Amino acid sequence: MRKENEIFQLLLETAKSDERIRGMYLNGSRTNPNAEIDIFQDYDVVYVVNETKSFIEDKAWIDRFGERLFMQYPDENEDYPSDKDNSYGWLIQFADGNRIDLTVVTLECAKKDVCEDKLCKILLDKDHVLPAIPDASDESHWVKKPTQKQYLSTCNEFYWCLDNVAKGLWREELSYTLDMINFHIRPQLLRMLSWKVGVLTDFSVSIGKSGKYIHRWLSKEECQRYLGTYSVASVNDIWDATDKMCNLFEETAIWVAEKLGYEYNLLEAKNCRNYLQHVKTLPKNAKEIYP
Repeated sequence: MRKENEIFQLLLETAKSDERIRGMYLNGSRTNPNAEIDIFQDYDVVYVVNETKSFIEDKAWIDRFGERLFMQYPDENEDYPSDKDNSYGWLIQFADGNRIDLTVVTLECAKKDVCEDKLCKILLDKDHVLPAIPDASDESHWVKKPTQKQYLSTCNEFYWCLDNVAKGLWREELSYTLDMINFHIRPQLLRMLSWKVGVLTDFSVSIGKSGKYIHRWLSKEECQRYLGTYSVASVNDIWDATDKMCNLFEETAIWVAEKLGYEYNLLEAKNCRNYLQHVKTLPKNAKEIYP
């Protein structure tokens, strides 16, 4: 497996020798001082170019970076249209274990990117046109303090979507139910937990993608309880996981509300959980939800 200095040397030499490339910067975990360092860290590299077309049409130009195992052209996915004239990327897994997520962008895009993403680190600027930026920091990814409205909306979204979980479990439509939990309800639970982390740290940290760093600030018990909300695809297990989600969400939401001086809608939570319990015990031959 090539070492970090070898990869950076190759990337820089490529940028310096190719007249089409006018600058180079990094972003992602390798510029984040708070990221955990391990063998799976990608190299998130951006080349600043005058135009993207020649790079897109030359399918062999990336061969210089090493033997590939497999790769992806994310901008060729028709389900997610992109502006290829200004930005184009290659996600490359190499045979030696390294991975490079490489993007070419026009100067206009680069200027916007390095100003908005505080994890950017400029390594090359041939024409001295990229804006001066502070040292890389994950500040732009820090947990943001919610407003009272955002807080209440998150609570409402959590409890309202549980209505769909209830009917999905009663009907035994497990794939629908699990999607409702993982794509609509779990994000609200993770958001509430992130706000607790925010309160504990004066809103000065990032919990990482999918909350992967949340264990740094929550107790071991809380982290285990959160992991316990994941379930296998069985009706009883999902009911149990849903109950765990409700307990953890409500306890955290009340704690956050007290710390921020916000109101928690206790009646909404009570009515939702009573409804869940009612549907859980509703016979399969029921003709009405409530008689």
